[in-house]
Amino acid sequence: MPVFALLLLGFFAEVAVMITVGNAIGGLWTIALLLLGTLVGLSLVRRQGAQTMAAFRESVFQRREPHQEMADGVLIAAAGLLITVPGFISDVVALFLLFPPTRRLVSRRIARKAEATALRHQHERRFGAGQVVEGEVVDVDEPVVVIDRRELT
Repeated sequence: MPVFALLLLGFFAEVAVMITVGNAIGGLWTIALLLLGTLVGLSLVRRQGAQTMAAFRESVFQRREPHQEMADGVLIAAAGLLITVPGFISDVVALFLLFPPTRRLVSRRIARKAEATALRHQHERRFGAGQVVEGEVVDVDEPVVVIDRRELT
């Protein structure tokens, strides 16, 4: 439910900003600005994606794990998705993700959060923990004979 509430809040914020900008500069200029932002953003996504792919290939070629390159690729894809959503707030967030220094900050924060979550789950789920169900092993080499079977009518 919190994700839906955040998406709804983001939608209303985008609409409010578009209405404010539209009142300030006019409806056609607002649409033109949104289209220009989308085109510029998509070209940046394409260029940053190509650079990240080259860095990924280089790290694989050097036989080191491409953790940062993979994180960059995911964040660039998220930026591409945000750029295609019409709105000024999503464009600013996408540009924030496309700028390499801020993208590094975001990826480090996500990595720390994921590591803390993994450690918490590791301590919560130890081997052998959980519910124990007692049972009996039945050897199935011999045919099973059911006695006292009633016919269904």
